[in-house]
Amino acid sequence: PPAKYLLPEVTVLDYGKKCVVIDLDETLVHSSFKPISNADFIVPVEIDGTIHQVYVLKRPHVDEFLQRMGQLFECVLFTASLAKYADPVADLLDRWGVFRARLFRESCVFHRGNYVKDLSRLGRELSKVIIVDNSPASYIFHPENAVPVQSWFDDMTDTELLDLIPFFEGLSQEDDVYSMLHRLCTGYPWSCLGIFFAATALPPNGIDQRLLHCSLPLCLRSESAHC
Repeated sequence: PPAKYLLPEVTVLDYGKKCVVIDLDETLVHSSFKPISNADFIVPVEIDGTIHQVYVLKRPHVDEFLQRMGQLFECVLFTASLAKYADPVADLLDRWGVFRARLFRESCVFHRGNYVKDLSRLGRELSKVIIVDNSPASYIFHPENAVPVQSWFDDMTDTELLDLIPFFEGLSQEDDVYSMLHRLCTGYPWSCLGIFFAATALPPNGIDQRLLHCSLPLCLRSESAHC
């Protein structure tokens, strides 16, 4: 594709596959600057000349989820966080080379106070693109392409990623993504409400604020270490 697109041309390995765009924070992992005794990774990140340790927890079943996604789709990591944090986390998380590309904050569009992931800039046919993200504000330009997931922080009994695998196995066989994703949105009214409120900037009135805003640690959004 022309240079204006965020992704390179599809490889022979992924030809004919749909493209799944996967968020990082609170979708696959949760990170904190406060020490976590059971952290899966500890990643040093430089902020304002000082090295800070970031403690990273993996969401349950993330390994199975990523491996299966890599078999079925062209997978792209797309996060609104800084590359100096997200890149080393992705190195540790993706041991199988599932992510064909990694996109960071500079690839987002800043819109109404949120970092939005504009899927039209990927260079892929939109009817064959899916985004998996805990924040509806991230995909307000293309809500019809979204598979919403609940924000994850530390619940080790969570099974959402595991539960999604059969859905994605079915989706990989569809001609386009829209009819199946429409049925998913119908089954998750909270996600549709979150998309609506994020898009219109109306007060959510009972909708969990974490669904509407970037859920990255504050210091990785603003480069301030005060978390």
